[in-house]
Amino acid sequence: MKKLLAMMLTASLTFSLVACGGSSADTTNTAETATEETSTEETVEEATEEASTEEAATEEATEETEEATEEAADETATEASGDYKIAMITDSGDITDMSFNQTTYEASKAFAEAQGVDYQYYKPTEDSNEARTAAFDNAVSDGYNVIIVPGYLFAEMIATVAEENPDVTIIALDCSQGDFEGAGMDELPSNVCSFTYQEELAGYMAGYAVVKEGYKKLGFLGGMAVPAVIRYGYGFVQGANDAAKDLGNASDVEVNYVYGGQFFGDESVTAVMDTWYQGGTEIVFACGGGIFTSAGEAAKKAGGKVVGVDVDQSGTIDGLYGDGICVTSAMKGLGATVNSVLTDLFAGKWDSYAGKIENLGLVSGDDPALNYVQLPTDTWSMKNFSVDDYKALVSSMYAGDVTVSSDIEAMPSTDITVNEFDNIH
Repeated sequence: MKKLLAMMLTASLTFSLVACGGSSADTTNTAETATEETSTEETVEEATEEASTEEAATEEATEETEEATEEAADETATEASGDYKIAMITDSGDITDMSFNQTTYEASKAFAEAQGVDYQYYKPTEDSNEARTAAFDNAVSDGYNVIIVPGYLFAEMIATVAEENPDVTIIALDCSQGDFEGAGMDELPSNVCSFTYQEELAGYMAGYAVVKEGYKKLGFLGGMAVPAVIRYGYGFVQGANDAAKDLGNASDVEVNYVYGGQFFGDESVTAVMDTWYQGGTEIVFACGGGIFTSAGEAAKKAGGKVVGVDVDQSGTIDGLYGDGICVTSAMKGLGATVNSVLTDLFAGKWDSYAGKIENLGLVSGDDPALNYVQLPTDTWSMKNFSVDDYKALVSSMYAGDVTVSSDIEAMPSTDITVNEFDNIH
């Protein structure tokens, strides 16, 4: 079409030159030239109109194709989502632990209800791989084909059942590469994905915040000494140390450090906490499922404070032991992870997760609420360390100006005093 236009324009110019430059041209010649020019202009206009019509038709066809493709994709995703049934299996805790299991349960149940698909949770009969595998088998027998499992304890179960059930999608939280390798699985099959978190960053934020707030006598009560809990604890120590150095009072700050050896409180754990609080400990980071109950009970008697874990535990801890006992919580985005991966699964985007382990941490230096590790700002109660101070800290961490070690081989070197105790159980 462009070549045709060029030829016509050339012809038009040629006729014009003959009309203007020929001294012997008479009136008849001039009239013929004018007629030819008019004819050429009409042809050009017709060609231009044809080109515009063809272009419009092409654009319309393209738009219709794109719309049809999108509609087909939506229909495929909708049809696929209709085939899904979601189940969750608890680890050694249960859905009322007000922490890891409960958050995972509530997030997955809410998603299933919003999508109008079947949902059920299963609690193993005991804390063993055999019981967890049996719970998985029961879920599959009941027709559930999307199974969410929270915690490192499920690595061995996944190694046992994943390849035998390729049509079952398994979403694991807090199962690391090391956990899978320890279970004899070097690579994840395509029906499995797992998410771990940079707990050391959340622990750091909490430790830094409470020292900046003015606390000097700190405690860390871990559940079991597993990688996630250790990262929380070592991050907490690093944060407390850096804040003390900033304030110039490192010689006055100390941390008592112990693991309960379990993820729930009992008389023995509470007795240790009583001793700490009565001995001058002001605030304890209770890190490990329901073990916060022992810290909360002891804090209530001594007028002490508690830092929650995994989720914002202020409502739970304050509700049980008194307003203001929970100062803050070191959180990780369990609910956000469950919601985002299920959303993508139902949208037909599982390939971006298949066979992968993703380590989640900071994704924004400007909006801390977008990060997968954070402190809660909606229930902020600290006075000396403000939300703006917290945002500035997160910005520095995101930019790399503040670094936090994720090494769990040994307690971090510090200027503050850290008193390590033997496991309670």
